Amino acid sequence: MEHSLLVWLLPTIALVVGVVIGLVVARLVPNAAPSSTQRQLDEIQERFDSYQNDVVTHFNTTASLVKKMTQSYQEVQEHLAEGANQLALDELTRQRLLAALHAEPAGPRERLTPPRDAEPPRDYAPKAPNSPGMLDEQYGLKRK
Repeated sequence: MEHSLLVWLLPTIALVVGVVIGLVVARLVPNAAPSSTQRQLDEIQERFDSYQNDVVTHFNTTASLVKKMTQSYQEVQEHLAEGANQLALDELTRQRLLAALHAEPAGPRERLTPPRDAEPPRDYAPKAPNSPGMLDEQYGLKRK
């Protein structure tokens, strides 16, 4: 009986000692492995935030430049209209210039269509009926 008690007691004591050692080690080094993972996560989050800021900056700059371009276009249109009013020799010329300045585009352009009778290029040499083709042994030889 004493022997069976010893067989159960030793593994139980070893288990308890192992759990205590594990708890002590876990308390002494609480963030050893997670700190590198947390550092990587923080670095990725920082890079993502930086990327988002770059994207926002890019689109804000683009919007500002497009706005400036639109204003410049309007200023050019106004300058041309003033020039047409001041420099045109007669009323008819002035009206034509102003109409050309304020004309809207004619709408979508028509697509070009290929001619109906156009034949696609061939990747072989055509041959006449009843004549040897280029791969024939007698092709190009003159008969005597």
